[in-house]
Amino acid sequence: MLDIKFVKKNRELVQENCRRRKVEVDVSELLELYERKLSLQRRLQEIQQRRNQVAKRMKGSLSKEERLPLVEEGRRLKEEEAGCKEELARWQERFEEQWQRLPNLTHPEVPVGEDEGANRVLRTWGEPRKFSFPPKDHVQLGEEKGLVDFRSAAKVSGAKFYYLKGDGVWMELALVRFALEILRQRGFEIYATPDLAYGSILEGIGFNPRGEETQVYSIANSPLCLIGTAEITLGGMYQDTILEGDRLPLLLGGVSHCFRTEAGAGGKVSKGLYRVHQFTKVEMFAFCAPEDSERIHRNFLEIEEEIYQKLEIPYRVVDVCTGELGAPAYRKFDIEAWMPGRGEGGEYGEVTSTSNCTDYQARRLKIRFRRGGGRSTEYVHMLNGTAVAVSRTLIALWENHQQEDGSIRVPEALRPYFGKDRF
Repeated sequence: MLDIKFVKKNRELVQENCRRRKVEVDVSELLELYERKLSLQRRLQEIQQRRNQVAKRMKGSLSKEERLPLVEEGRRLKEEEAGCKEELARWQERFEEQWQRLPNLTHPEVPVGEDEGANRVLRTWGEPRKFSFPPKDHVQLGEEKGLVDFRSAAKVSGAKFYYLKGDGVWMELALVRFALEILRQRGFEIYATPDLAYGSILEGIGFNPRGEETQVYSIANSPLCLIGTAEITLGGMYQDTILEGDRLPLLLGGVSHCFRTEAGAGGKVSKGLYRVHQFTKVEMFAFCAPEDSERIHRNFLEIEEEIYQKLEIPYRVVDVCTGELGAPAYRKFDIEAWMPGRGEGGEYGEVTSTSNCTDYQARRLKIRFRRGGGRSTEYVHMLNGTAVAVSRTLIALWENHQQEDGSIRVPEALRPYFGKDRF
């Protein structure tokens, strides 16, 4: 969330930011709700102070005539306090609902636009391969080679689930180990995180765990939800915590299963492993001082590029436009890998993203830090990034490295973890 004092001083800037990010919030109405809430809080404080004064007087030596009006006033103040609390709760709820809908501010270099057509390509790496034979898509390759089974998964779990089989399983494990080793060498502390989290943690990170448009699986009769990314479980670790400044930056790497409803997702480009309800992912996360977040954001992108260069997969780096940014992100970079079997003749498809969320999530989760042993505190900045999302990386690997004899070549960097040079 945004600092409400900042919103008051910059209402036009905040309103324009909402417009550019396609978020419908009336900032003037929000501030009216805030002032009404403050007014009720002041009134409640006055009532409580008067009740304390009455209670203090009644402890003294008083005649019956002196006590009776105080008793009556105390009764009236008690009723007034209860009514004021009830009204304050209603206005607080209305204010919170609107306040939490405000998106983060936006980096001045982010391209302005409504959809992915306005995204800016910053650079490309590698050349899409020219095949000397008709290339197959990952669904054909996976089924012919016994790497994946969609049909059995559909019977057991429904559409958009899958079984990995044989070398498909070993490839997933190799990718996870490969990515974690790169993060370990970069100084990340490695975690295997829970696959569930409280709805309040999801809300703090910026996900909507309830409602018609949610992408989150909720657990019946429970406050828990299945996570869509380890960003949730890593980001929630330090809720309600004051960190010492000399511990920052904290670099965390997490491996988890990820669950997404993918409501409404479909079409040819979303077939097979591209949009699924469950997949494995290695995530990067950082808690840092504000002055370090842009540098660390670039470092996260650098790590993502290192991973896909070592996997020998052509890609492009995209600066995501305002209309495509999620509410917490100040800026987001995507890596889109070349997928020869996507669309008609090959297309780029997103495989990673990395976002600088500044202090937006930290305010919601109450995560602060203290500089140099001082007494004052500041909100940390929080960043996330995909190291490897296994399902989409398998698409790019299988399709780019397929051979004319039907085998798939294993990139050299992955061979120590997979155990063979082709399969």
